[in-house]
Amino acid sequence: MTKHYMIILLLVTAGCRNISGEQICWDRGQWLDLTRDFEKSTVYWPTNVTFSHDTVTYGINDKGYFYSSFLYAAEEHGGTHFDAPLHFSENGRSIEQILPEEFTGEGICVDVSEKALADRDYLITTEDFVGWEKMKGKIPAHAIVLLRTGWGQYWNDPLQYTGTLKSGAEGVGELHFPGLDPAAALWLIDERNVKAVGIDTPSIDYGQSADFLTHRTLFSHNVTAYENVANLESVPTRNFYVVAAPMKIKGGSGAPLRLLVWIPEV
Repeated sequence: MTKHYMIILLLVTAGCRNISGEQICWDRGQWLDLTRDFEKSTVYWPTNVTFSHDTVTYGINDKGYFYSSFLYAAEEHGGTHFDAPLHFSENGRSIEQILPEEFTGEGICVDVSEKALADRDYLITTEDFVGWEKMKGKIPAHAIVLLRTGWGQYWNDPLQYTGTLKSGAEGVGELHFPGLDPAAALWLIDERNVKAVGIDTPSIDYGQSADFLTHRTLFSHNVTAYENVANLESVPTRNFYVVAAPMKIKGGSGAPLRLLVWIPEV
């Protein structure tokens, strides 16, 4: 039995434990899906090939039974997706080289929505994490950090969500949405040894970034990222378990992601 399956088994058989004054019952709870549907309207980077899903066969075939099959195509980076280090690190690992235990782990959710909704170019700072820790406790080592900017509420309004409806380089120049400050990314790596970082915007870097330094910082240290994460308003601040399952694309710099969290009963 591999390590990450053993961890999941331990969680669901752990029963109830008192953690920081709260009774957490890991064997009771619910799964929450943090994944956006992939469809024609799914948000992609203005320079990327968007998602398509076309019918190859649908209906009763010549043998008298129903059969369906579809053809899908898209660039790796769009919708709820996973970023591998290769995305911005020349010698970084591709999707299939990432170890199974890196896809699962204890999660925390840092809510900066009040600040981010007031400033669409907001950069999440080290001070935001320090402030979170003063209220919620220290970020655990090897945690998966989910960042709630509140931007997920705009998903069905692409103009508000990204700042533009234009494609190509012109569209890239008009992108405006919050992201993670590179210095804060480095702090999460050096001071808290996190495993992955996810965010409810199109990019872990803010929309107006020209150097993508947050991506480069994370990936040069083998920390992976999730983008366009859904439903973070329903995720507690801590004491939940993350399962990130990207498509295993050999040589891939990223992949569509099915992102789930187990939220135990409190």
